[in-house]
Amino acid sequence: MSRTVSVPHGLPMDRDAGPFDPPSALTELREARPVSPMIFPDGHEGWLVTGYEAVRQLMADTRFSSRQDLGIVHVPYETPGIPAATEPSPPLPGLFIAMDPPEHGRLRRRLTGAFTVKRMKRLEEQIIEITERQLDELARLTPPVDLVKEFALPVPSLVICELLGVPYEDRETFQVNSAQFMVKDQTLEEKMGALVAINTYLAELVTRKRAEPGEDILSDLARHEDLTIEELVGAAFLLLLAGHETTANMLSLGTFALLEHPERLAELRADLTLVPDAVEELMRYLSVADIFYRYASEDLELGGETIAEGSTVVVSLLAANRDPERFENPDTLDFGRKARGHLSFGHGIHQCLGQQLARIEMRAGFEGLVRRFPDLALAVTADEVKLRTDMNIYGVHELPVTWTKTAE
Repeated sequence: MSRTVSVPHGLPMDRDAGPFDPPSALTELREARPVSPMIFPDGHEGWLVTGYEAVRQLMADTRFSSRQDLGIVHVPYETPGIPAATEPSPPLPGLFIAMDPPEHGRLRRRLTGAFTVKRMKRLEEQIIEITERQLDELARLTPPVDLVKEFALPVPSLVICELLGVPYEDRETFQVNSAQFMVKDQTLEEKMGALVAINTYLAELVTRKRAEPGEDILSDLARHEDLTIEELVGAAFLLLLAGHETTANMLSLGTFALLEHPERLAELRADLTLVPDAVEELMRYLSVADIFYRYASEDLELGGETIAEGSTVVVSLLAANRDPERFENPDTLDFGRKARGHLSFGHGIHQCLGQQLARIEMRAGFEGLVRRFPDLALAVTADEVKLRTDMNIYGVHELPVTWTKTAE
């Protein structure tokens, strides 16, 4: 039986149920009203969608627009911490996550061939080599060490740099500025400063790629003369940001979750063939990229509610992935469940282009950590781990870990 809850004023973000669980207010809202009115910070009313079926239906329906120049509220680039703007802004060229058909398809089709399952399979050996080299570097260090700095961030950064043709020695430029870009509570000037810094760097890079293309994804894109430099920059920004931020946070938060669920960790150590299922379950359970926005392009019905044209609709993938209507005992981390129906990579035309790449990186990362560091443990208490509650992709800022270092 559903319960009555009050209409939320702003997005419930307080992780009061624990570091791996949704805010309890979101859980209560999903149980009572999976498609609920929500009052935005500027006082106008929109909608918050938390139920699995409703989220899946919405993300498959392109009438719920991804364009960020529609609707009453403009929240740039899926960032709920930015204050609502009074005037919508035009979308960035090339940022196809914020486009609708047919513009979305024109850009995405240019990239689909680069991220096929077959191509990712060919890259798997290379990704495993990169991961193993980083594990070698980690093993040389004297614990305690920060797993984020020494493993979780370098692995996806190395991989995406290799794929895109971004010099790894330039990683400081994009890591610092992309981290700043993902901060929730900052001024628009601060956020745009980080964006301008990244895009200035990328504009120089794609211009060089167009003049002297190599064997990488950005060069492949740059060969398409119908794509402008601005569009190339927007696409490169999205791929670079998505290609290292999400996987880095899954590796670090996932390791934290494993260390806090010793029975699951013991399962993996006893049987490494469970790693692929563990990756899917950790993706569902943690949902690090949680909040997305859509805009009703006409009057629409969703979950028994009428969404008026122009309404801003906020989607919580984390709440949907913990919906007991879809997953039995959803708040339990269970590697025996088949979690493939999770929504952590999205759904519909905007489903994550690099999901196979992310899966390969996470499988290699978790398998390598479990195999090579059999007594890996937190070097601090769990409540001392600094959570990324201030960022738009969830995770941990640092994960101090230790292990028994053997003699060389």
